[in-house]
Amino acid sequence: MKFANVIIDQDAKALDREFVYAIPDHLSVKLGERVLVPFGARVLEGFVVEILNETTFDETKIKEVIRPVDGFPVIKSEMLALMHYMKENLHLKLASILRLFLPSEMRTGKVKELLVRYVRLRNEDVILPKNAKKQAIILEFLKEKKVAKFSDISAEFGYAPLSALVKKGEVEVFFEEQKRAVAYDKISLQKRPLTPLQQRALGTIRQNKTYLLHGVTGSGKTEVYMNLIERVLEKGKTALMLVPEISLTPQVLANFKARFGENVALIHSGLSAGERFDEWRRIFFGEAKVVVGARSAIFSPIENLGIIIIDEEHEQSYISESNPRYDTHEIAEFRRKYNDSILVLGSATPSIESYSKALDGEYELVEMPVRVNGMEMPKILIVDMLDELRHGNSEIFSIPLIAELSNVVEEKKQAMIFINRRGFSSFQRCRECGYVAKCKDCDVSLVYHHYENKLKCHYCGKRYRALDICPSCGSHNIKQGAIGTERVVEELKKYFPNVPIFRMDNDTTSQKGAHRSILNQFREAKPGILVGTQMIAKGHDFEDVILVGIVDADQSLYQADYRSIEKTFQLITQVSGRAGRSKQQGKVILQTYSPRHYVYRYAQNYDFKGFFKKEANLRKVTNFPPYTKVLRILFSHEDENIVAKEIKVCYNKVQEVKERFKDEFVYLDVMKSPLNRIKTKYRYQILMRFKLNKAKEIENEIFKCVDEKAKSSVFFEVNPNNLS
Repeated sequence: MKFANVIIDQDAKALDREFVYAIPDHLSVKLGERVLVPFGARVLEGFVVEILNETTFDETKIKEVIRPVDGFPVIKSEMLALMHYMKENLHLKLASILRLFLPSEMRTGKVKELLVRYVRLRNEDVILPKNAKKQAIILEFLKEKKVAKFSDISAEFGYAPLSALVKKGEVEVFFEEQKRAVAYDKISLQKRPLTPLQQRALGTIRQNKTYLLHGVTGSGKTEVYMNLIERVLEKGKTALMLVPEISLTPQVLANFKARFGENVALIHSGLSAGERFDEWRRIFFGEAKVVVGARSAIFSPIENLGIIIIDEEHEQSYISESNPRYDTHEIAEFRRKYNDSILVLGSATPSIESYSKALDGEYELVEMPVRVNGMEMPKILIVDMLDELRHGNSEIFSIPLIAELSNVVEEKKQAMIFINRRGFSSFQRCRECGYVAKCKDCDVSLVYHHYENKLKCHYCGKRYRALDICPSCGSHNIKQGAIGTERVVEELKKYFPNVPIFRMDNDTTSQKGAHRSILNQFREAKPGILVGTQMIAKGHDFEDVILVGIVDADQSLYQADYRSIEKTFQLITQVSGRAGRSKQQGKVILQTYSPRHYVYRYAQNYDFKGFFKKEANLRKVTNFPPYTKVLRILFSHEDENIVAKEIKVCYNKVQEVKERFKDEFVYLDVMKSPLNRIKTKYRYQILMRFKLNKAKEIENEIFKCVDEKAKSSVFFEVNPNNLS
């Protein structure tokens, strides 16, 4: 008899280990299969992660596997190795990791193959009674068509005569799987001759290691990616291409489908359950050789990887900020080593960490400093909004921005307006008593949405009635907070009532296919204006966009985050790069209340290297990454007393670790999380920074002591994107 080590598909700390089950002789159970197993009084699903010939446990007490679920191993050997790596290095629960590898609806049994019923003739020489006229028509139809859908025949000629033919055995019914196709724009894509810089990049990226492709916006990185993918496909290998936003996938998918046809599969959260399941199966069974997708696509079951490409590698969206928490770069590096393949990180504004690794030789740096069309980068005009106020302009748009927008309209061209805040205003406040409307379940102010006249929580999604009167003092004097995309659109319509204005943010793109629809409508609008959050800031290529307006450049600048200045530089550079991508040089109007901040000087000159030098020096002096490691341990529980007591015990244990590594620690503190409550759960955190020399050893020690003491939900984050 053989035995199976099984991980139960339950996200509970007590079950975060392997359980041994016997495999009955009449069952064929394979490594990586999902199985049904008895667990106490229940029957649960689990994953087989090891097959054993013997066990040290008492065999008479070992329960048996009931049966496999799918009939084939759903977790491949590479993903099992990745599971062990993520458990050891990211301190995640085993079941949580394995869930990342499958479509969620597949685990719950809510989605299966789409089987379509067809009919065909068994025998063409059929003699029917004279009164069976409809049956005769069906037979003649099938003689000509050979095969047809049962539903089509039934709808056209009637269910009863078709069923009668089936019953007589004259017509055969059979089933075939039909793939739920992902919608995309069919375009013709001519292969353009490569520029010398593109050819040099292709010539450099040949060895099985990690490359940082630093190319300005519009330098033709996508064409390099496609050529690299063609090269690995010719060798019989596969490719994985990641983009940071699902708003980019319609454009990328159209380009890749035009180039690689049915070899391409798409994976991202915007697909329907059926589409995601079918695309996953196409990848799993080797029908797709090129996978395109957002962050979750890194876990695609694609084998024999020749290349992994992470476009816009600096983007925060590559880091999962909800459980299970992981950094896509780290997973990609594991898969690169496992497959002995190439990893390309591409960006016009690489992260400080990635560029440091390139300078230190850990990555090989490949540079493309010139736009493929030979045009100069868009001119950035910095507008001092305090100066606008002094001259009597208290509107949200500066005089230069309105003037340039008027020119765009007159020339029948296009503009993009960027503001990284959705909704109409960031809060509603009473001018008399200072009351601010907050979510009952989260420690955050509610955002006002004018179109629906509702207050929304952007953390838990709850909606509330907008304030007409202050619930605290009864005043009608209600003030709106900082503006968002909805307000920008409303104000623009006052200036340009006859110009199509489109809005792209999480509110307007929640419906399936919305990204594609908005982008296609904007592409056809001449003149047209697209207003959006950071989902419009990268990757999009519209040849008639000659103007970009940045309404509130300071928004990301003063966040309580050591990366805030870096993020500001990246956003400005990326969104500016949307302008002037064809024959006409673009312009950028950047509105700020801090025009003398050094970040704007570097951004205005597209001086990434100068910015990197200053920012890296600042990080080194202040002991922040990449020169140290930040570790955040977040505790979460609905009972504040429980989480407060627990974090105190754990903090004392962490202090003991600090005493043992006294010279390595730069900072250690315990506190309430800045957002103290989200979705009814109170949040406390331990924050620390330590040097890199013994970072892994310290991290493992801390994980071990916290894991022993913690009973509430605990999340570990290394160099987190968001400390709130």
